[in-house]
Amino acid sequence: MKQHSTNPFNIIVIVAALGYFVDIYDLILFSIVRVPSLLALGVSSDNLLSEGATLINCQMIGMLLGGLLWGIMGDKKGRVSVLFGSILLYSIANILNAYVTSIEQYQWLRFIAGVGLAGELGAGITLVNETMTKEHRGYGTMIVVSFGVLGAVLANIVARYGWQNAYVAGGIMGLVLLLLRIGVYESGMYHQVKSSKISRGNFFMLFSNGKRFVRYLSCIAIGVPIWFMIGILVTFSPEFAKELNIEGVLAGSAVMYFYLGTSFGDFMSGYLSQVFKTRKKILLLYLIITTIMIPIYLFTSNISATSFYIICAVLGIAAGYWAVFVTIASEQFGTNLRSTVTTTVPNFVRGSLVLLVLIFDLFHKNLSFTLLNSALIVGAFAVIIAFISLAGMHETFGKDLNYVEE
Repeated sequence: MKQHSTNPFNIIVIVAALGYFVDIYDLILFSIVRVPSLLALGVSSDNLLSEGATLINCQMIGMLLGGLLWGIMGDKKGRVSVLFGSILLYSIANILNAYVTSIEQYQWLRFIAGVGLAGELGAGITLVNETMTKEHRGYGTMIVVSFGVLGAVLANIVARYGWQNAYVAGGIMGLVLLLLRIGVYESGMYHQVKSSKISRGNFFMLFSNGKRFVRYLSCIAIGVPIWFMIGILVTFSPEFAKELNIEGVLAGSAVMYFYLGTSFGDFMSGYLSQVFKTRKKILLLYLIITTIMIPIYLFTSNISATSFYIICAVLGIAAGYWAVFVTIASEQFGTNLRSTVTTTVPNFVRGSLVLLVLIFDLFHKNLSFTLLNSALIVGAFAVIIAFISLAGMHETFGKDLNYVEE
């Protein structure tokens, strides 16, 4: 049986970090190439926002279903099998995205890519947490997430050479990464559970116990503000900038600056949680920063594009609690449900964007609120729910993970 590693730079951490890098590249790429790709397919300028929202929803619905598929498979068949299957699916789907000729094809391929993308982070984080000591595993997830989010920066750079080339490059990177995964081993904790008769990957167990169900919903709710910032504020940054009388803002550049900030924020949140030996207090700190930054982003007008990008970067720092968020979710549940939870929680957070966009559209289109006020209402809703959920969550730093859910 493999022993726990005390070295945060073990092969599993490196492979998980590279996998998440490619995952974020492909996940965020549509936000960057939304405008040129839709224009190339004949979408009018007036419909870029609505068609873009529909395509994002297709991708997120795919991630919701994929989160269930890969999470359950990770507990039933093993974490490593998910690392191989998920990246193969989304790599092929993203290559095919370069050759779409209609909106309908684009929607289906974003959906399929979403299914594939759903498995990467959860399987990687589960493996890292189960193969490192309870004292050091926070460093492992810190490295995976803070490095992985830089995939968005590369996506912005590659997208400058054409949206089709950017999709092909992402798919090729994923296929190359498969070769690096040959030496990845399964966790000892999982082998122990697999050799027993304990039920594994039973998604309905999350609903069979009231306290367990609330714990699961709380894990999801804490991460929702992050995807409000990514999926609405940053993705539609050109539209918000126009409302704020800011010229020259490009979605790709806004995404790049946001994720540069997120990389720093994730590194610091992971590091601080280790230094101060607390996950919960660090999450509280970052939620407070998020609460401050959302209105600053929405109501700072008549500034230069550069100043707007700086605000995007600080907004990214505020969203940089993803590393601690996925760690605390993984630490909340036993080995027989850990992959299911660690995979579904971040994907349900991403999938929550579907609901957030619907609420956003309800206020903006149906109730005739301004674009800025609609976003503020949705952001306030997301943040309040996150604060309430965090208040009822237990501290998990240093928790022994070698147990099962009965």
